[in-house]
Amino acid sequence: MRVAIDARLCYYRRAGIGQYTLRLVEALTRVAPQERFLLLHDRRQAGRLVEAPNLQHVPVWTPSHHRWESLTLPLELLPLRLDCLHSPDFVLPERRLYAGVVTVHDLAFLRFPHLVTPQAARYYGRVRKAVRSAERVIAVSECTKRDLLELLEVPEEKVRVVYEAAGTAFHPQALDPQERRTFRGRILAPEQFALFVGTIEPRKNLVGLLRAFHRMRERYPQLDPHPRLVVAGEEGWLSEEVFRVVNELRLAQEVVFVGRVPATDLVWLYRAARFFVFPSLYEGFGLPPLEAMACGTPVIASTAGALPEVVGDGGWLVPPEDVDGWADAMARLWSDQALREQLRARGVERAGRFSWEEAAQKTLAVYREAIEARRG
Repeated sequence: MRVAIDARLCYYRRAGIGQYTLRLVEALTRVAPQERFLLLHDRRQAGRLVEAPNLQHVPVWTPSHHRWESLTLPLELLPLRLDCLHSPDFVLPERRLYAGVVTVHDLAFLRFPHLVTPQAARYYGRVRKAVRSAERVIAVSECTKRDLLELLEVPEEKVRVVYEAAGTAFHPQALDPQERRTFRGRILAPEQFALFVGTIEPRKNLVGLLRAFHRMRERYPQLDPHPRLVVAGEEGWLSEEVFRVVNELRLAQEVVFVGRVPATDLVWLYRAARFFVFPSLYEGFGLPPLEAMACGTPVIASTAGALPEVVGDGGWLVPPEDVDGWADAMARLWSDQALREQLRARGVERAGRFSWEEAAQKTLAVYREAIEARRG
C-alpha cells in the first residue's frame, strides 16, 4: 500500500491542521512499519518534517491553497503510482487514478460564515467537492460527522470518526515555583496566570473571554495573586477587534500576548498556568484543551461544538456567550485550590483516553476501505 499524506500546509503553519498531520504521520510510521508512506511537502520546506525509515519525502511545486492546485497537483502526483492520497487540509484533487481520503476538522465556514474572510470561505467552499469525490471522509469527532451529514449531505457510509490526541510531550510535571520565563519582555511565573492557546480569530471568542476576564477582576477585586491572562497563538483573520477590546477595557498590563511559541515553551505554559480557558464559539475537535488536560492543567471550556465530546467530565463547561458564567467560573477556579486539584486529576484521566496510536490504526483501516471502494 503506497499512501501519500499531503503536508504542504506545514510550510506556512504548524498549528491546528499542521500538528494533526505531523502527529498522525509519526504514529502511522510507527504502527505500520511494513507500509510505505510518502509525505508531500512544499519544495521550499527546510529540513525534514518527520523522520522514519518507511517514509519518503516528496517535494511538491504546487503551493497549498493555490488557485491552480486542482490542475497542477494531480500532474505532479501522477509518477508516484499511489494507491491512496490523504488530504488532512480539506481539499482533494477530483481527477486522480487512486483512492482519496479527506479529513474534515470542522465546518465553521458553514456554521458561522460571518466569522471567516471571503477568501477563506472561497477556499473552504471546495470542501463540498472534496467530500463528494473522496472514497472515504475522516471526521475528527461525532460533532463534525453530524455536520457533514447535515450541512454537506455526505452519505453516512463514507464517514469514519477518528479522534485526535495530545502528543507525548504533553504530560504532567511539577515546576519549581521560583522558576521564571520571559516572553516578549513579560516575565511569567507558575500559578500566576490563566492561559488561552489558539489562533486569534473571531471563532475563538477571545473578545468574550476578555470581557469575562474584565468582569471577574471588577467583581472579585480580592483575588490573590493578581490575575493575569496569557494568550499564546498567532494572529488570524479579523483579529483587530481583540486588540481594540484590550485597549477599551484597559487590560494591556493584565493580558500578555506571547504569539506562537516553540513546542517546549508551549508545554511549559500549559504546566505553569493556574488553569486553561477555551471559550470557542465552535470547534470540530478542540486539541488545546486536550493538551492542557494531558499536562494536568485544570480546564474551563465552552459547551460549543465538539468540546463537550472531547473534554467530557475532565473540565468545567460553560456556554461560550455567558460572560457572567465565565467570570464566575474563572474566579472560583482561581481561588479554590481543592477544585483545581480535582479538575487536574479528572483531566489527566480524560486525556489518557485519546491516543495517536489508536488514531493511526483506525486511519490505516480507512485507507484500506478507500482503496477497496476505488477498485470496486
